[in-house]
Amino acid sequence: MGKTGVVHIFASHNNTIILLTDITGSETIAKCSGGIVVQAQHKEGTPYAAMKVAEVVAGKAREKDITDVHVRVRGQGGIKPKAPGAGAEAAIRSLTRNGLRIRSIENVTPLPHDGCRKKKKHRSKK
Repeated sequence: MGKTGVVHIFASHNNTIILLTDITGSETIAKCSGGIVVQAQHKEGTPYAAMKVAEVVAGKAREKDITDVHVRVRGQGGIKPKAPGAGAEAAIRSLTRNGLRIRSIENVTPLPHDGCRKKKKHRSKK
């Protein structure tokens, strides 16, 4: 029987970072980002890059005998966009396709309780 781990997915519009830890979250087992698997910088946040990142992390999980994972998805949050980027869904799909069994999916995007003030809106010159 395999072990259980936690997959932390940070999906912004510019990049996707995936981190695999043990169940307590204290020991990092594997980590990878979009910049490692694609050459062009403007493609780091695409679903294709997220899929490749998830394949790398799933391969390292199999080496460590991890079969079950809890997924924690995070967007930018704060005063930035609350929704996760385009790579989050592709990464989760790729994890299941590569043999990891997903126990739960949780959204852990930080939400402000009326903290910082937003930037002023850009007004074009006429």
